[in-house]
Amino acid sequence: MQEDHISVFDMVMCLSDALDLISPALVNHHKRVAYIADSIARELGMPEEERVNLLLAGALHDTGALSLKERLDALQFEIAEPLKHAEQGYVLLKRFKPFQKMSAIVRFHHTYWERGRGEEFQNMKVPLASHILHLADRVSVLLSENNILGQVRNIRDNINKHKGTMFVPELVEAFDNISARECFWLDCISPYLTDILARRAPTHYVELKGELLFQLAKLFSRVIDFRSRFTATHSSGVAACASVLARLAGFSEKECLMIEISGYLHDLGKLAVPPEILEKPSKLNSNEFNQIKSHTYYTFRVLETIPGLKEINTWASFHHERLDGRGYPFHCKSDELSLGSRILSVADVFTAITEDRPYRKGMGSNEARRVLQQMAGGALDPYIVSILNSNFNKVDEARRAAQLAAEREYERLRNEME
Repeated sequence: MQEDHISVFDMVMCLSDALDLISPALVNHHKRVAYIADSIARELGMPEEERVNLLLAGALHDTGALSLKERLDALQFEIAEPLKHAEQGYVLLKRFKPFQKMSAIVRFHHTYWERGRGEEFQNMKVPLASHILHLADRVSVLLSENNILGQVRNIRDNINKHKGTMFVPELVEAFDNISARECFWLDCISPYLTDILARRAPTHYVELKGELLFQLAKLFSRVIDFRSRFTATHSSGVAACASVLARLAGFSEKECLMIEISGYLHDLGKLAVPPEILEKPSKLNSNEFNQIKSHTYYTFRVLETIPGLKEINTWASFHHERLDGRGYPFHCKSDELSLGSRILSVADVFTAITEDRPYRKGMGSNEARRVLQQMAGGALDPYIVSILNSNFNKVDEARRAAQLAAEREYERLRNEME
């Protein structure tokens, strides 16, 4: 794992891309907000560190919007009350130390300027960066990619109409200044927007190594799994099982950490699958199953943007491939599947059949062993299945402990969000 080459910026862009999977209507919204917020901050002469925190907060500002409805509601220009997802995003992001400063920015990014000065916020000073992010977010929801320069006057008029109420007057003035430049608007819809942001956020900002990368992977899994109460512990179970199996298969401590990270990231692409399909209590129809089959493809494409995660990506993304080549979405054959990918496949199947689902209770040990043995050879690696069956209680105890801890954390976070 090329840990020294994995920056916070790269991982933020990765998660931002994953969040865009929820709906085509959301594509690039996070990045546009990040660019607009940074442009306003530059016009104001903000220090570099504050600007970078604001830019990264912009790229993740809707992290707490865990459903499609919440994301689409946030695209409405005028909002009567602060949206719940801002608080949810704050609660999720603040647990990762490098994100603590940006989490405070995200918390108030739907707070009107006039409302932020009221009694409700007397004990919670709203950061200037939150007001910048709010303005940038509202500019973004007003624009469309068609004839962008022809929209400028209407967008400026709309923003100025709310000057001194929704928005801080000085920030609107800064926006007016930058909005006079055609390059600003063309950058907003540029296909090179990620590259533009990368040049504005120094890649040395924070480099992720070992435990930091592990903690960020856990944050990713919360965003993935917390969309549904019934999937809120799945990634934790897979990560724990994979780590135990890897250790029993002779992996080094570093490789065991890598495969645990893979477990937390393996279902990243499920952000593209509607929760009603993930939670459906009956058999999926062909169209629904096709949507399910897309999730590992999206996991792969999102994670492949980070070269330092190449091995972790293949381990995570190939967990529905089969030794006989009949898996999905790449139809890899046995000689194309590394031992790490094979371990993830077994860990995913084992966790899925032993955990409780909306439509059934988890299997007991005898039934689970039987199912795994039936799948060995065609779908699953017989060697890894034999390791699991020989150490069944050890692996199952690790799964249970990890999922119980994840369930407790889920309840704590939900209570904190309410």
